Amino acid sequence: MISLIDVYHVLEAIVPLYVAMILAYASVKWWKLFTPDQCSGISKFVSKFSVPLLSFRVISANNPYQMNLKLMLSDSLQKIFALVVLTVVSKLSSRRSLDGIITGLSLSTLPNTLIVGIPILKAMYGNGAATLLAQIVVLQSIIWYNLLLFLFEFRAAQAVSMTSPAETRGESEVTQGTQSKEREEKANDGSPRVSTKLILLTVGKKLISNPNTHATLSGLIWSLISFRSFHGITG
Repeated sequence: MISLIDVYHVLEAIVPLYVAMILAYASVKWWKLFTPDQCSGISKFVSKFSVPLLSFRVISANNPYQMNLKLMLSDSLQKIFALVVLTVVSKLSSRRSLDGIITGLSLSTLPNTLIVGIPILKAMYGNGAATLLAQIVVLQSIIWYNLLLFLFEFRAAQAVSMTSPAETRGESEVTQGTQSKEREEKANDGSPRVSTKLILLTVGKKLISNPNTHATLSGLIWSLISFRSFHGITG
């Protein structure tokens, strides 16, 4: 039986979040208080500073030595199953692009648990549910968000690598003879492998420079050291 006090706690957690989002939408859509450049700057500030700091706060406060293994396994199996199904559907479709995989994986397995989910579950079920959800956030930040970033960067790098050969082919049509034959032989010999290596190298550099990656690793190291010291003192 849900009591009125439970409803009050849920509304207490939901209303501030959604009021801020509604005001932000109205400020841009109707009131025109912010220009597109200002919105881009705000979005960049959130992605570069706010979200990484919030991720660090949640991950560093989680005890990595008391993780719920059943919860971690079930969450991982769910995401792996969704990724396999999306990959098969993408292979069977005519377009065969990463767009469907990225969108489907984001919508089906990576909800906004960090900002919206934790306050709502804490209001509905107490601190125990918030602790379990924080463990899911840790696993998502370490594995699944980085996998999603990898797919984003791989798609961008792949698009760039596909446009560059098109330009070179347009230039090579002007010249004839041995140079074009040599280019074709090189392309047939090893260009796909080289392009794949370049794409993976570009993706790796983007992931390393991503602030969320630094926040995740820093939060994990912080929690490993702090909770290890705490267990050592209490033991």
